[in-house]
Amino acid sequence: MKQNVETFLGCESGYADAKIVLFGAPFDSTTSFRPGARFGASAMRHESFGLETYSPYQDKDLCEMSVFDCGDLELCFGSPEAALADIEKKAAEILGDGKMPFLLGGEHLVTLGAVRAAAERYPGLHIIHFDAHADLREDYLGARLSHACVMKRCWDLLGDGRIHQFCIRSGEKEEFAFAKEHTDMHRFGFEGLSQLTERMREERTPVYFTVDLDCLDPSAFPGTGTPEAGGVNFQSLLEAILLVGKTNIVGADVNELAPMLDASGASTAVACKVLREMLLAVYGE
Repeated sequence: MKQNVETFLGCESGYADAKIVLFGAPFDSTTSFRPGARFGASAMRHESFGLETYSPYQDKDLCEMSVFDCGDLELCFGSPEAALADIEKKAAEILGDGKMPFLLGGEHLVTLGAVRAAAERYPGLHIIHFDAHADLREDYLGARLSHACVMKRCWDLLGDGRIHQFCIRSGEKEEFAFAKEHTDMHRFGFEGLSQLTERMREERTPVYFTVDLDCLDPSAFPGTGTPEAGGVNFQSLLEAILLVGKTNIVGADVNELAPMLDASGASTAVACKVLREMLLAVYGE
């Protein structure tokens, strides 16, 4: 693989030496409210140089990590299935080379492509999911491949008890009823995350970690397609990321930044900092 011309801050390792491989999925064709997430990955790369590579929260530095950024995929906007197939193929290639795929969205549907690849390689895969929305609809206006259905499609792959959802505060009544029977849903915040991650760490459970940035309150992160009041603040999200980082992460993503929806640039700055902390946390020792 060739390195992207513009990389995320500090992610300038060669592919052969990299432990984590960043790649973007600029896709938002099923967005149901405000589009623009297709520009999230490129905005995060471009604006990342406003940050330091060093995290005082973790006492770690991206310059001391081996992360390769191969840029954005060229995806078919007219076909969610074609886009997902391309994402799955790239994630499978990275996993096959013994590296961790780290996906930059894009809308949340892009997660499904990477989860398909991770589930194929790790049959015991679990998902830790941070989001404002349950994303458990069977379909959205007749479409089964939608950002509103992504966790239901992941459930189709993994089955009961292997999707762990946090910060959820929006969805149809039927989604919450489904979650009560089939997923491990924690409403409004991160209660129960510490116990979950401790158990997963002891059992060496393979984990795919997906963060929809609208888990943050719109006061901290307005630049997203479906803002939902009542979210967590940055510090709470950071603490949760550090907990998840102690588990056996085999793949990860961050998604749903729509940069043009926040002209101040603050949302992009928040997304960049979340990404830096996620990279450092999931990298391990």
